[in-house]
Amino acid sequence: CPRPCLFLPPDRLFLLFDVRTKAQKMTKKRRSGGRNKQGRGHVKRVPCALSGRFVAKDKAVKRFIVRNIVESAAISDMQDAIVYENYALPKIYVKMYYCIDSAIHARIVRVRSVTDRRIRVPPRRPARRKE
Repeated sequence: CPRPCLFLPPDRLFLLFDVRTKAQKMTKKRRSGGRNKQGRGHVKRVPCALSGRFVAKDKAVKRFIVRNIVESAAISDMQDAIVYENYALPKIYVKMYYCIDSAIHARIVRVRSVTDRRIRVPPRRPARRKE
C-alpha cells in the first residue's frame, strides 16, 4: 500500500521514520578537529599551567621555557660574588602545557581569521640579540 499501514495518526509517524533521507553533517572548523591525534584512539591528559584543567596532550598549547635561575637584576651581583672564572649560571628548563581557553586569555596564542587559520607555517621568530 502507498501509505504506511500503521495504527498511528500521521502526526506521530516521525517517531518511527527518519524524515531526512541523507544524514546531515555539521560543518567542520578544522580538518584536525583541533588535535594532533590523527591515528591514535586515546591520548593522556596533562594539567594546564594556568587553570589546572586537564587537557589532552595533543590538543594542549605547548611552550618550552628556558629561564635563568637568577633574575636579571641580581645577575651582576652574582657575577661579582662568583669565585670561579667563566662560571655559567644555571638555567631552568620547563615545558608548559596550556588549555586553549587559558592560552587565548593569557595571549600565548591569538584568534585567527578563517583565511589565516589555513596557514600552517609557524610565525617567524624575532632575531636574537647579539651579545
